[in-house]
Amino acid sequence: MSLVDTSWLKKNLDKIKIIDCSWHMPQTKRNGFEEYQKQHIKNAIFFDLDKNSKIGTDLPHMLTDIKSWGEIVSSMGIGNEDQIIIYDNSDVISSCRCWYNFIYFGHDPSLVHVLDGGLKKWINERKTTVNDLTKIINSDYIVGEKKELVKNKNQIDKNITENKFKVIDARSKERFEGKVPEPRKGLRSGSIKKSFCLPFSDLINEDHTFISTDKILEKFKLTKCKLDGNIVFTCGSGVTASVLALAYSLIDIKYMPTIYDGSWSEYGKN
Repeated sequence: MSLVDTSWLKKNLDKIKIIDCSWHMPQTKRNGFEEYQKQHIKNAIFFDLDKNSKIGTDLPHMLTDIKSWGEIVSSMGIGNEDQIIIYDNSDVISSCRCWYNFIYFGHDPSLVHVLDGGLKKWINERKTTVNDLTKIINSDYIVGEKKELVKNKNQIDKNITENKFKVIDARSKERFEGKVPEPRKGLRSGSIKKSFCLPFSDLINEDHTFISTDKILEKFKLTKCKLDGNIVFTCGSGVTASVLALAYSLIDIKYMPTIYDGSWSEYGKN
């Protein structure tokens, strides 16, 4: 399973690698690293989603290259055999993007998990947090790459006529239908032709946990998308697309998360 609960994490704090991948939409004016410095789960290492993405592009959160990913993960002291638990304190459940990155770059999917409910649930349950920085001993992480787990704009455009996979958009219905302007400047409103919409927030409870698998399946069925596992997820910048990918992996255990990396930040450019 891609999710672990807070009770499991509390029992296994010293046996695993823990990552805080809190990232916030710019308009919230929140800083994930500053919040991490004030309060985080014991042994957690901070993962900066902006800094650890591709450089030299105006598209946010694009996958970096193999060499850079190896350096990033090695500097976090994570080894290839490590079990990893990722959490966040974000309204967009940003831990799922880090989960996707690790799987894309070859970490065993059975060893990468997201904390259900994240830091919000952990704190609400009065579990202990700390503010000291975790000591790290660099590792020598070996990177693989599963290129089939990412789609580019050309593949998305070709698929509109070829229909080899389905595209599901994690943005709100208002954004998907072009009824409201995009939060990022320079983007038109609307969505990819023939794509489906399932707002990621429909799958998340108030306490930041995922809804039950029965309800997740129900929500996916309401999209009228054929649920044959051949699905690519998209959103604004590749973050909440990963939330849908994780949710779908809970109802189809054979599914490997596949993302249109550029998402609407690329496709919706004027």
